[in-house]
Amino acid sequence: MELNDDQLLRYSRHILLPAVGVAGQERIANASVLIVGAGGLGCPVALYLGAAGVGRMLLADGDVVDLTNLQRQIGHVTAAIGENKAVSLARSVRAINPEIDVRSIDRALADTALFEAVAAVDLVVDASDNFATRHAVNRACVQLGKPLVSGAAIGFSGQLAVFDSRRANSPCYHCLFPDHADEPELRCAEAGVFAPLVGVIGAMQAMEALKYLAQVGDPLIGRLLLWDGLQAEARVLKVPRDSACPVCGQAACQAG
Repeated sequence: MELNDDQLLRYSRHILLPAVGVAGQERIANASVLIVGAGGLGCPVALYLGAAGVGRMLLADGDVVDLTNLQRQIGHVTAAIGENKAVSLARSVRAINPEIDVRSIDRALADTALFEAVAAVDLVVDASDNFATRHAVNRACVQLGKPLVSGAAIGFSGQLAVFDSRRANSPCYHCLFPDHADEPELRCAEAGVFAPLVGVIGAMQAMEALKYLAQVGDPLIGRLLLWDGLQAEARVLKVPRDSACPVCGQAACQAG
């Protein structure tokens, strides 16, 4: 799809960037993205991707908007309390950019439905809040060969990584965080989360997704970014691929 005159004006600040230009913006406009989770991380991701002109977006979340969400989940308004988060967030994205195709999936994705949703897009953003979903999304992305932008935030700390099992230097989520289903995990309802933190991590997820789609810059592959909001410090750790990983390792690939 070529950009029309209105789109050239709407996205002109992208187009002015030599690394993006018209070609990069057209790649964004022709791309499709699945965002798993329409909460603290999913809100800024969806709003920025929508504003940036990603042509088609799928938003998936089975939860409803609660009063306690409004402190940080900027894609929802008070009037949306009790409404499904994916539906509420899709409406907010359309208000920013009515030209793009935004579809909501008002249930948690799992099994066949998850694989179908991942297969239907060019890139996946994991904005979920639990390990079970993150591992399920990772498995689907590895098996279907889709790039994955993963983020997490709790308290004052966040993390970000990009995975693409098609690249030899890319680990998968399981390489970093092996699946221990019986281990307890902290939730925002128990540990709290500083409101702007999810905006910081979500905005970085959106940036990595747009870089990947526009084919600009160096994606955060093989690296894990750790953000300490209290100290305003970032660390980037190199993370190798685990050849023994049961999801993306050599044995798993041969079995697949």
